[in-house]
Amino acid sequence: MATDASQQQPREFELRRAEIVGQIGESLEQVLAQINALNRSLEGIIEIGNEFASVEALWSQFETVMGREGNAATSASSNNTGYDGALGDASAHGNHR
Repeated sequence: MATDASQQQPREFELRRAEIVGQIGESLEQVLAQINALNRSLEGIIEIGNEFASVEALWSQFETVMGREGNAATSASSNNTGYDGALGDASAHGNHR
């Protein structure tokens, strides 16, 4: 009787272990499938972002050109008006209304 009980415990343990190992395997397969789906989504997002690279470059060029023209216009107007370019108004020179 003692032998039957001691032999039944290892069998029960092995059955339970096999069941848990099977569940772990299934869970790992699900995780792998979800990681693959996430990877595909990230690749799609990166592709969409790369499509905007040329637009971004064009806007950067536009900003650079407008910045140069804006700086030239600002320096020309501050030289002609006599105002302090840093303050940009007449109140800095005591001209109050």
